Amino acid sequence: MHFVAIDVETANSDMASICQIGIAFFENGALISQWQTLVDPEDYFSEINIGIHGIDEIDVKGAPKFVDIVEQLTGYLEGVVCVCHTHFDRISLDRAFSKYNLPRIDINWLDSAKVARRSWHQFSKRGYGLASVAAHIGYSFKHHDALEDAKAAGYILLAAVQVTGISISDWVQRIRQPLHIAIEATQNLDGILIGEVICFTGGMSLTRAEAEAMALGQGCAVGSGVTQKTTLLVVGDQDLARLAGKEKSAKHLKAELLILKGQKIRLLKESDFIALVGHFTQ
Repeated sequence: MHFVAIDVETANSDMASICQIGIAFFENGALISQWQTLVDPEDYFSEINIGIHGIDEIDVKGAPKFVDIVEQLTGYLEGVVCVCHTHFDRISLDRAFSKYNLPRIDINWLDSAKVARRSWHQFSKRGYGLASVAAHIGYSFKHHDALEDAKAAGYILLAAVQVTGISISDWVQRIRQPLHIAIEATQNLDGILIGEVICFTGGMSLTRAEAEAMALGQGCAVGSGVTQKTTLLVVGDQDLARLAGKEKSAKHLKAELLILKGQKIRLLKESDFIALVGHFTQ
């Protein structure tokens, strides 16, 4: 069966600020071709994101803007099974389409993280990040390079097919079912933020109670402060827009310090959090 796998990198905490896209094309269980491009995000690059993927303003100088590659992306993605690891790449694309007021591509998404959680018991609730699962299946790659990450997601799917005997077309249906079919879906063991520990800071349009309820509804734990367990920090849009960084909250500054020390914390602006959770709320 033919499928593609995709990954994106962003210039900053705005999920629409795509600066690199990688797509891997698979046919009958093998990688047959690949495509990658840098993208001018028409936005600033944060030190945190540069530290993750190594891409900066100089690298994307002269690169196409997102709007310039939409026709090409449509040809690659429309109507086919498209694999990405977790939901963030999918929402980044959606936010980029919104940024440029572009019509959406009809894509048949398949989350390889959800596949991994159903294929290997040790990843059912935590530890199902791309690097961890790839290591488990014995696949080595350069993390945070869009094409490398896309290929890793594709090989994870192929490994899951081999381990479980569930075909790719059947996996498209299986991930829509509860994590454990014998358990009622109302228990929401498969929330999109399961295993995450989230914290909120800055001026937000949502009340803290509203934001926490949305997060809890998608399966993650909510912390009152940034700690060594924190994996997501949601920041008010206006706070992230202050590029000089002079008015960052104590939580924001602590999160950046922990990131620089190697802790994996994703910074997410409030409107992206709302889009993310709202998109997957049935």
